[in-house]
Amino acid sequence: MVVDLGYGDAGKGTVVDWLCATRPVHTVVRFNGGAQAAHNVVLPDGRHHTFAQFGAGTFRPGVRTHLSRHVVVDPLALAAEADHLAAVGVPDALDRLTVDGEALLATPYHRAANRAREIARGADRHGSCGLGVGEAVAYGLAHPDEAPRVADCRSPALLRRRLAALRDRLTAELGPLDAPPVEDCLPAFTGFARRVAIVDRAHLAGVLRAGTCVFEGAQGVLLDEWHGFHPYTTWSTTTFANADGLLAEAGLAGEARRLGVLRVVTTRHGPGPLVTEDPTLPLTDPRNPTNPWQGRFRFGHFDAVAHRYALDVAGGVDGLALTHLDLAGPARSADDRPRRRPRLRLCRRYDTIDRLEPGPPGDLDRQAALTARLLRARPVYDDAPADWPAAVEDALGTPVELTSHSPTAEGKAVRNRTALTPGAGAR
Repeated sequence: MVVDLGYGDAGKGTVVDWLCATRPVHTVVRFNGGAQAAHNVVLPDGRHHTFAQFGAGTFRPGVRTHLSRHVVVDPLALAAEADHLAAVGVPDALDRLTVDGEALLATPYHRAANRAREIARGADRHGSCGLGVGEAVAYGLAHPDEAPRVADCRSPALLRRRLAALRDRLTAELGPLDAPPVEDCLPAFTGFARRVAIVDRAHLAGVLRAGTCVFEGAQGVLLDEWHGFHPYTTWSTTTFANADGLLAEAGLAGEARRLGVLRVVTTRHGPGPLVTEDPTLPLTDPRNPTNPWQGRFRFGHFDAVAHRYALDVAGGVDGLALTHLDLAGPARSADDRPRRRPRLRLCRRYDTIDRLEPGPPGDLDRQAALTARLLRARPVYDDAPADWPAAVEDALGTPVELTSHSPTAEGKAVRNRTALTPGAGAR
């Protein structure tokens, strides 16, 4: 099970790709989020894909994807993603896909409402990908018996009624939406149902017994809907909780290893706390540019306080994958040319806070108060360590089992060969 112990964008996709490249993985199971995920995978020959709904192991022949009922499924975005995968040499991604019929659908009406709300917040934006995932979850909570779901795509009359009710409710609340008529949406959704294998929740138990599976999380624990720094969070459970529940339903509770992913720098997209942010760091990320919905991609020094909190919230991990270590590499290249590298530091405590304590899930007032404290906090730094993996192990009390020095699977190195060698799947 792979989760991000930061604010997202730590490298879950490249870690999942490495896992699928180094062992016979049957299926990648997605267990939260939706089309707003952006998991970048690069192959040695330069091919690149940003995985959103397909599992990040899809470049590997035969590796399947299962979208569990906890994923918000966007058929229109899925079709566009399948087209790009075909263009980079993966023509059978849809053939290797199963989707739980209970999963919520993200529609053009959710997307339009999401964007309208975020625009209305003005300078108080929460940060959003603008794809309607949170809007779909909110509508599903408010109208659980009427929210459009994947299985509805097999029943055009039912889907038509549910889409019309959705459109009418959101229009009454927000005014006219920038979205097509229901009749224009129906062919895409019914075409999705004809093309993709839609299954019931019992299907996953068979998948989990058919071979090695990788559970791929989306976003980061520090954005969790209940434990993140409200209101700068996602409408998704980003911890292991959904994956744990799916395993328990299949009678396999405790039969998976927990792997947490971290960057050697702490980053976040858009507004919200980032205590160690340092605008002077000479860093950019071409795959995470500034955009109108998420805002600016921000960089900070390694924030052990925030990542310890994520570990506590997630219930701990068996090991860590530490990525982007090329940023902390030697000052000179192999041919002895000087490299321009940032002066990275490590933060073990803040000026007013030594440790963040998790609270009960659902207490958003408590989380908002924690956010206010973090926005006032200032980091206290240690100098850059000579050995980053060892320093992270010491700061977080958790072994670094995998290091990553480049975006390809070939740029990964195992530090603990007992833990991450093929066949050491269960803990």
